[in-house]
Amino acid sequence: MKKILSLFALIFILAIILFAWPEKMPSYTPIRDYIDVEEQILEAFILAKDSSTIQLPEGHFLFSKSLSLDGKKHVRIKGMGMNKTILSFKGQTQGAEGIKITNSEHIIIEDLAVEDAAGDNIKVSDTDTITFRNIRSAWTGRVSTNNGAYAIYPVLSTHVLIEGCEAIGSSDAGIYVGQSQHVIIRNNKAYFNVAGIESENSSYVEIYGNEAYKNTSGLLIFNLPELTVYGHHIRAYQNTIYDNNIPNFGVKGSIVSAVPKGTGVVIMASQNVEFINNVVKDHKTSNLSVVSYKVFAADQDPESNALSEAAQAQGLRGVQADFENDVEYNAFPGNVTVSNNQFSNRFYFPTLSNDFGKLWYFKNSMLIPDIAYDGILPKGTELQASSVKICIQNNENAQFVFLDAANDFESFSNDSTPFNCSVSDE
Repeated sequence: MKKILSLFALIFILAIILFAWPEKMPSYTPIRDYIDVEEQILEAFILAKDSSTIQLPEGHFLFSKSLSLDGKKHVRIKGMGMNKTILSFKGQTQGAEGIKITNSEHIIIEDLAVEDAAGDNIKVSDTDTITFRNIRSAWTGRVSTNNGAYAIYPVLSTHVLIEGCEAIGSSDAGIYVGQSQHVIIRNNKAYFNVAGIESENSSYVEIYGNEAYKNTSGLLIFNLPELTVYGHHIRAYQNTIYDNNIPNFGVKGSIVSAVPKGTGVVIMASQNVEFINNVVKDHKTSNLSVVSYKVFAADQDPESNALSEAAQAQGLRGVQADFENDVEYNAFPGNVTVSNNQFSNRFYFPTLSNDFGKLWYFKNSMLIPDIAYDGILPKGTELQASSVKICIQNNENAQFVFLDAANDFESFSNDSTPFNCSVSDE
């Protein structure tokens, strides 16, 4: 018996050492040989007319200031390929973005790479019909909190298409769409970011054919308070989301800095969401979670977790402990469908780096859940009422947990029977 106890103690100590061992952060280190044509390319942006093409040559080009378009229509910005036309903003001294486009219509950016902007690599705002195609947007070197927040960043825009792109090294989200409508995000890759792909407060969004891996979290579908619009009707399908386990290097106080490493997908405070026919695997905290905003706002200290003014100016969102003051905001997920997905996990034990991982040890027989639902409901609302219905079907023996987080996990359960439903059912 003593030998057995000693063996278990040794295994436990080794597990603690393994989980506590500092993890090496990934890096992206391409070889660059810069050519100085900054003035010519800046001039091409400044003088661009409607219905024109800015044709960028092959080469590696270094810029000290942002490339901007404002109030333009039907302009195409075209390189020779994401491996051939490289626009670098390393050491940028003027502006925050690499490419910045505002108040425009029918813009296409394609076949180039953007690297190392002081802020966001490519930001587009208040624009109707914007296409990002075959773009690599990255921060080079070892990933860091000092990297810009967003690699590809359309916000307050309509008819957005992001396809065939790569996002690397963002300290918030690699491919991000915020407060926008009629969005397609397809056939992209996102890795070495805090969040690989994020849909925030956006509506009528299609996310499909993407690959998100080696981020802190693969896919976030969020609705946040105190913004101009709230999102709904998001469909995510035929994506491959795996091995998103790198430590969170987000800016302290930002909403994504609260996302635990090892989370494949988080659907938070979002309504009318379909997550179907995806492959999600190999995460140390959970493959997929459906949660309310209260999970993020719980026990927040507004002073110690305050987001700096500089970070807010960059577009980062903090955790709002007073979110209930926003009477237009719905903090609870509802009409969410999780069906016909393939979940699996090569990890036998959950991480000890966050409270969720520790919870699985004590309440879930040390099993990492494929699908976790916090079960937090609006006051006076019954579980599975029409406004908060969560439907989970045909996910090939997925390991499920119902947390009952609002009641100190009193009714914690692995029974998914109450959630075997269809959103369209009466």
